[in-house]
Amino acid sequence: MNTHQEIVNTIQASIDVKKAILSETQILEQIETLANSCILSLKKGGKVIFAGNGGSFADSQHLSAELVSRLQFDRGPLASIALGTNSSSMSAIANDYGYDKVFARELDSIANAQDVFIPISTSGNSPNIIAAIGVGLTKGLNVIGFTGQSGGKMADLCTCIKVPSNRTERIQESHIMIGHIVCALVETGYFKQ
Repeated sequence: MNTHQEIVNTIQASIDVKKAILSETQILEQIETLANSCILSLKKGGKVIFAGNGGSFADSQHLSAELVSRLQFDRGPLASIALGTNSSSMSAIANDYGYDKVFARELDSIANAQDVFIPISTSGNSPNIIAAIGVGLTKGLNVIGFTGQSGGKMADLCTCIKVPSNRTERIQESHIMIGHIVCALVETGYFKQ
């Protein structure tokens, strides 16, 4: 096995997915729409809510932190939360209602109609994400998901920014890139308009 070539191939595969995103006008427009929706929500007193499992859970926390703390410059905090970060609530909900409800029940407890909900699932089929989308739609939230190429079940329920790949790691790399773009646009748009 040529380790050097494997490294080169992996980096090139990541670049190729990002080039595919760059060439898809619809994805670029969806990113802009999401950023504008978040700015509008925050200006109305709403918040940006993220949810995901595994690597997508880490991405949810990461992106929420970019809004609450800062990304590119010092400024006031922006209202954002990643569902599932209260481990006591998460374990209680999982125990009492089942793991499929861990995000849905928390979202139901904190969401208001002016909020934006960003569910993240590489497959688009995570049952607890699907359940949370249902709650978000019922409560009138603007729901825009991050998925992989197929969009899975999520694509039938809400607008999805679909990364043009079926490889989990390539999808996740692009989700964090898209998330950083959204956070930067929100930060600039909210504080510098």
